[in-house]
Amino acid sequence: MAEEKEAPSPGSPGATSSILSEICGSPVSVALIGVICFLLYKIVKSRRKTPTPEPVEPELPKLRRDFTVEELRKYDGTQPDGRILVAVNGKVFDVTRGKRFYGPDGPYSAFAGRDASRGLATFSVGGKDEYDDLSDLNPVEMDSIREWEIQFTEKYLFVGRLLKPGEEAANYSDEEEESVPAESQPDKKSE
Repeated sequence: MAEEKEAPSPGSPGATSSILSEICGSPVSVALIGVICFLLYKIVKSRRKTPTPEPVEPELPKLRRDFTVEELRKYDGTQPDGRILVAVNGKVFDVTRGKRFYGPDGPYSAFAGRDASRGLATFSVGGKDEYDDLSDLNPVEMDSIREWEIQFTEKYLFVGRLLKPGEEAANYSDEEEESVPAESQPDKKSE
């Protein structure tokens, strides 16, 4: 009768060497172990990396006024403060926080400091340098402008209106008084 070899018990030194010889015995197993080790290294390394904070841009003072086409041109992102304004459907928006799109090197830089309505309606980047009443646009193009106006209203700060030639600017200083609670304003009847 042949003697049977007894399998090493799981805790014995022979068990470890037996497992290692099984794993290292095949080139496929060695390659898989290498891939697993590499992935574990990447996971550990990515968790240790501290994210570098993006530089915080100084917040510009709030601007609230109406603009002529000529006044609007100054706000194309090339001034020292870097402010960028764009007009859409007669409304002027501060798009400075979208400067990677509207700034000097952005894909829509042609809209910076200008009335972008016609360009957005006709899907062309060029525009006019004078006031454009948009009266020659068809209903589909006007609907497109209104949709763009809604998007700008939701995403950017409204600054004021784009003035028609000869139109007077509105005085927005009254809005600050309206924001003060009624209790803190003097009672006009008692005066």
